[in-house]
Amino acid sequence: MSTGICRWGIMGTAGIAGKNWRAIALSGNGRVTAVASRNLVGAERFIDRCQQRTPVADRPAAVGDYQALLDRDDVDAVYIPLPTALRHPWVIRAAKAGKHVLCEKPIASSETEAQEMIAACREAGVQFMDGVMFMHSRRLEGLRDTIDDPQRVGRLRRIQTHFSFSSDTQFQTSNIRVMRQLEPYGCLGDLGWYTVRMSLWVMRGALPRQVSGRILTELCGQGSDGPVPGEFSGELFFDGGVSAAFYNSFLTQNQQLAVISGDRGYVMLDDFVLPWMGAELAWEDFQHRFDGEDDRFFMGRHATRHSVHEYSNGAPGAQEVNMIRRFGEIVLHGQVEPDWPRIAQSTQRVLDALLASAHRGGEIVPVDQSIIVV
Repeated sequence: MSTGICRWGIMGTAGIAGKNWRAIALSGNGRVTAVASRNLVGAERFIDRCQQRTPVADRPAAVGDYQALLDRDDVDAVYIPLPTALRHPWVIRAAKAGKHVLCEKPIASSETEAQEMIAACREAGVQFMDGVMFMHSRRLEGLRDTIDDPQRVGRLRRIQTHFSFSSDTQFQTSNIRVMRQLEPYGCLGDLGWYTVRMSLWVMRGALPRQVSGRILTELCGQGSDGPVPGEFSGELFFDGGVSAAFYNSFLTQNQQLAVISGDRGYVMLDDFVLPWMGAELAWEDFQHRFDGEDDRFFMGRHATRHSVHEYSNGAPGAQEVNMIRRFGEIVLHGQVEPDWPRIAQSTQRVLDALLASAHRGGEIVPVDQSIIVV
C-alpha cells in the first residue's frame, strides 16, 4: 500500500472509464497506475485518448490482460466498468488479490452473484462500492434537510422518479445495453439502478415490502440472445404507507426527474443523476395553497429554491470526483464502510424483484428484507 495516494487500476476501457480517469486525476489522493483491456493495443489507445483530454505526469502502464493488472503490486484499488455479465468473476478475483473494488452498475446479473461478490470483498477486508455518482454530491445533504423539514414536506407519502433518453437506431441495434448476454436488465439496469437508488436513499436504505414491474417495450440488438427491457415502469411499496413509482426508457426524450411528496409539500429536482451544466446544483420545495369561495377557485404557487455551489462535472468538487476521493480515503485509512455494499445489494435485490414481477405480467412480488453485510 502506498502512503498518501491511492493507486488505481482501470479494468476495461468503456466510455465512462474516461470520465473516472479525469475524476481520479482531480481527486487529490488518487493516481491511475495501470489500465487493462482485452489486448495491449486497446489499453494503449485508451491511455492515449485520456492523456489528450486529461494529461497526467506519470503515464499509466498498459496491460493486455485483466489478471495481469490484478497481479501488480502498484495497484491498491480497481475500477471495473466491464459489461454487467462479466463483473462477477473479476470482482471476486480482485478481492482475492487484495484490491478494493469500485464497480459500475448494475453490479451483477443477479442478486446471488452480487452476494458472492460482496462476500468475497468482505472476507478479503477490502471496500466494495458501486459507481453511483449522485450519492456523493453535496446536494444530497441539503436535500435531506429539506425532506426532513416538517414544515416543508411533512409526513412522506410518495416518491416519483423518471430517467430516460431517446436513443437512435444504431444504439437500438448494436449497443451492448440491448445485448441480453452482456446487459440482461436493459434500461432497468442502466437507468433503473438510479431511479430505484433515489427511492432507497429517500427511505434511508429501507427496502420496499413489495414491488410491481412492467416491461412496456422490449429491444433486441443484433447478435443478442434475446430481448431486454427498453422501456420499464415500476412501483415500490414501503412500510408506513409510502409508495414509489419510476419510469425508465431508451425511447423517451432526456429526462431525470425526482419528486418527493408529503402531506405538507413536495420537493423536486430535474437533474438528479447528471446535473445540468454549471456551477451550482439546485432543488425546489413547494407548498401550494388551494382557496375556494363560491364559484371562484384559486391555486396559489408557493415555491422555495435551494442550491449548493458545486460544478456539474469535470471539476475538483464535482460528484464523480467526490466519489473517487471518498473511495481513496477509505483505502488509505484502511477502514471499510459496510453501508456501501449494503445499499448496492439492496438495489440489486429490488431490481431482481421488479424483473421477476414484469415476467409475471406485473404481479406484486414480495421483497426479502434480510440484507446482512458486516
